[in-house]
Amino acid sequence: MKKILLLSDTHSYIDDAILKYVKQADEVWHAGDIGDLKVTDSIKKLKPLKAVYGNIDNAEVRTEFPLHNRFKCEEVDVWITHIGGYPPKYNNRVREELQSNPPDIFITGHSHILKVMPDKKLNLLHMNPGAAGKHGFHKVRTMLRFKIDGKQIKDLEVIEFEKR
Repeated sequence: MKKILLLSDTHSYIDDAILKYVKQADEVWHAGDIGDLKVTDSIKKLKPLKAVYGNIDNAEVRTEFPLHNRFKCEEVDVWITHIGGYPPKYNNRVREELQSNPPDIFITGHSHILKVMPDKKLNLLHMNPGAAGKHGFHKVRTMLRFKIDGKQIKDLEVIEFEKR
């Protein structure tokens, strides 16, 4: 079983409140718009990190992290990308691959809108953790945490921080 912390859209912001949850996780996944690499460096000092770059990320971030990150966690097929849309309004860049080879979990960022919803047609779970940073239109900073146990995704929690 693995405890996962999922965040996105930090836009160069990291603080002790975020790092408190990083310390409680087994792995951290970042769905893009990292901003400054100090964010991911701080996380990597504490826990293993899987991440992708987002549209605001510079060449340095894009050199370290891919546009798409697809991997297995326990027995769960995971695909993280920054701009991917949501069921059934997927982005053109991912739609064909999603339909022909859907993962168990499809994770995106970008919108700054927390959203967890099943896609019953593709038999996947879509997750967007909202935004953990302070830049953007969102009023509340959010992250997600959950456990993966074999093929099970369980104990999903929303983490909310103070209003910006």
